[in-house]
Amino acid sequence: MIVRGEIVTLAKSDSGSTSGRTDVTGTTLDDYTGRYAQRIQGMTASEIRALFAVASRPEVVSFAGGAPYTAGLPIDAVGEMLNELMARRGVSALQYGIGQGEEQLREQICSVMALEGIDASCGASPDDVVVTTGGQQALDLIARVFLDPGDVVFAEGPTYVGALGVFQAAQAEVVHVAMDDQGLIPEALEEAITTVARSGRQAKFLYTVPTFQNPAGVTLSEQRRERVLEICQRAGLLVVEDNPYGLFRYEGEPLRALRARVREGVIYVGTFSKTFSPGVRVGWVLAPHAVREKLVLVNEAQILCPSPFSQAVVSAYLSTMPWQEHLKGFRELYRERRDTMLESLASLMPAGTRWTRPEGGLFIWVTLPPGLHSKAMLPRAINARVAYVPGTGFYADGSGTDTMRLSYCLPPPERIREGVRRLASVMEQEMSVRAVFGAPAERGDTVGRPSVDTPAPGVA
Repeated sequence: MIVRGEIVTLAKSDSGSTSGRTDVTGTTLDDYTGRYAQRIQGMTASEIRALFAVASRPEVVSFAGGAPYTAGLPIDAVGEMLNELMARRGVSALQYGIGQGEEQLREQICSVMALEGIDASCGASPDDVVVTTGGQQALDLIARVFLDPGDVVFAEGPTYVGALGVFQAAQAEVVHVAMDDQGLIPEALEEAITTVARSGRQAKFLYTVPTFQNPAGVTLSEQRRERVLEICQRAGLLVVEDNPYGLFRYEGEPLRALRARVREGVIYVGTFSKTFSPGVRVGWVLAPHAVREKLVLVNEAQILCPSPFSQAVVSAYLSTMPWQEHLKGFRELYRERRDTMLESLASLMPAGTRWTRPEGGLFIWVTLPPGLHSKAMLPRAINARVAYVPGTGFYADGSGTDTMRLSYCLPPPERIREGVRRLASVMEQEMSVRAVFGAPAERGDTVGRPSVDTPAPGVA
């Protein structure tokens, strides 16, 4: 039924923050338009989500997925583990739990973090771990504890699309900090801190994925890690370190996390979604004791408690399965696929294309030749049976039109080669059309705060 309803737009104030106001009355298909909270107004479904439904077809080579290769797990052994778990702990696993998460799992999480240098020597304790429903909910809890409307969050440009959605829902403003092949640029961070302070706004924290970054695949260098921490400590700026990929370093030992270098000033977010299974939805936050108390309160208000069943599954996996050997196998598999993609890009991509060379993780960031628009090109790529994620989804301000993220974790090497061949062909056709007809007209930007493209969970 078509009804009359209020159309709410987002207006920017002189300070750069946004506020909701009712500007006009118009026709809407939504009976509840005038009832929604202001924070909902900027939240939109991805324009490319429908295309990814097509991309999941078997004939399409998809470089879009951010999901791990769970087919590499010993599924039969995991099934036996689950049967044993239900036989021994089924009743308690199916019951309510506590808001902070089960103590046994929190102790095991500390053992996992120790692989990246986060241990008792830097103040890490099970008492300060909060178990969450995946790393995504961990970010949401942090936002609920720290962010008021109009607050500023610093984040790498580009950054994780799921974090952008969380910060947008909190009505915060994301200010991107430039990166290069060595990760976040310290001088750019200093400049951003100075600029925001001069505007009279408050920056609450720096959100960073310093190791095998999503989406760019780059890693913050050792020297810059110390420098970024020094800058943030001097400015009194909290750091939120998101580290889903740190154990997927292809050569050498895992890098020391930022949290391993300081006792205060860093909130650490981890997840088992990449190292075990995204289906169990288990992540965690390691936070200073006072912050931990607030996170638990918000967690209880939001979900009562993280799933005891999922926690029991992860705990059983860590205690009964050779999970570090499984990680070794995944690292070898992902390294082979990364190498295949890098070799294919080098041999097939048209002149003017650039890309990152990750030392681990799951992603390569591609910069297109001048004049190509990754989002406009996506329908034609899907038609050629290859998929990727356009770069605009990883920026809060609509930047990244000439970039794309490629994930190499799911397709086998022969499919990677074929997919890159198809993608290169699409790009060459786009360049030929542009050479003949000139640049196509692009759609104007949406007025107000840019919306964030939020791909489906398997894409993030």
